[in-house]
Amino acid sequence: MTEPANPAIDPAIPPSHDDSLLTELGWRGLLYQHTESLSAHLKARAPVTGYCGFDPTASSLHVGNLVPVMGLVHLQRHGHRPLVLVGGGTGLIGDPSGKASERTLNTPEVVAANAESIRRQLERFLTFAGPTGALMRDNADWLRPLGAIEFMRDVGKHFTINYMLAKESVRSRLEAGISYTEFSYMLLQSYDFLELHRRLGVSLQVGGSDQWGNMTAGMELIRRSAGGEAHVITFPLITKSDGTKFGKTESGTVWLDPERTSPYRFYQFWYNADDRDVGRFLRFFSLLGREEILALDETAATDPAGRAAQRALARDVTARVHGDDALRAAEEVSGLLFGGRDPSTLSPSALAALAREVPFAEVRADPALADPAASGGSPALADTLALFVDVGLAASRGAAKRLAEQGGIYVNGERRTLVERFVREGDLLTGRHVLLRKGTRDYALVRLTP
Repeated sequence: MTEPANPAIDPAIPPSHDDSLLTELGWRGLLYQHTESLSAHLKARAPVTGYCGFDPTASSLHVGNLVPVMGLVHLQRHGHRPLVLVGGGTGLIGDPSGKASERTLNTPEVVAANAESIRRQLERFLTFAGPTGALMRDNADWLRPLGAIEFMRDVGKHFTINYMLAKESVRSRLEAGISYTEFSYMLLQSYDFLELHRRLGVSLQVGGSDQWGNMTAGMELIRRSAGGEAHVITFPLITKSDGTKFGKTESGTVWLDPERTSPYRFYQFWYNADDRDVGRFLRFFSLLGREEILALDETAATDPAGRAAQRALARDVTARVHGDDALRAAEEVSGLLFGGRDPSTLSPSALAALAREVPFAEVRADPALADPAASGGSPALADTLALFVDVGLAASRGAAKRLAEQGGIYVNGERRTLVERFVREGDLLTGRHVLLRKGTRDYALVRLTP
């Protein structure tokens, strides 16, 4: 039934107009498995409608979800119609695939809110206009009204217990235990495929390789219930060369939601990709072409310190997920914190982004501040020693004074002595901000309010 693919990335694979989708996924290393006659089906039925499901178990997708998302993107770019299925119904159950224990069940209200959030995120990747415009559906529309007796008669009768036990998503959980709720997930996902096939002519499902069992079960249900033809593509599960889990950092999961993972931290996640991984990640997650990626591979090999490949990866993915404005702000903040960028060149958006990444405080200016160094110039608005304490760069005024005596206090990138420590009107950045730094790496931002 299957053709294990998962080929090594081979730039010599010739392009094919007939198999353009499979060729594209192949050279990118995104093709893990697919059904035997899929190539013929894609040629005969173009445009094919293919779907991928996303269960709303959280309020946001994370970077690990980007592999199937990019699969849908390539599907559309090669002349087919993608369909995003938001699992408002199956999200009430939870997929056991890849899980060692039972999921915590969310309430219907939480699942509905999560589904709407995920729907908005996916709209950034796909085009919804034109003859191959993307579609979005929620399986709650047909699963929640579905009666138990109807489900058992029309779906359950097509699957033997032995067939279900043979699936890896079930077999891997038998020793630890699996509830009937999660055991039935395979049937619910199969029913999704059948409903989409009946309603919209969907004949292809795509997803991670851990979903193979659930997906092929849906194929069987379509064949037995409707006498229809259906196919499956799976993508590889992503691993990192250093053995750590993809999509995790010291601070936790890397989310697509900018409130959970800021665009700056999102950009840094990709920019910090290991040299051994960046070539694969460019193929998986960017839309850069083959020749451009091969050139970046060469640059990464000859000049790894330049990080050109990582920068290209970070720019491409961040712009797609968060937009060009957020990308520019992330690059400005990165240039300041790691590249010595002049603080006076920071845009308002970059300063707003910076305020999320370093200690930040709003402090009322004090024009009546006693400034022994003032001699006809603009009045002092704040004492840096006090500001260092306000933002937590120093434990006390005395500690801040000692820092200044040791040459460790900076205002807007310039070292300040005790005598020069006062902040004046001419020191203010856009929006009345002041950038403070202790030593070489510890930054803080202050906004002086009138």
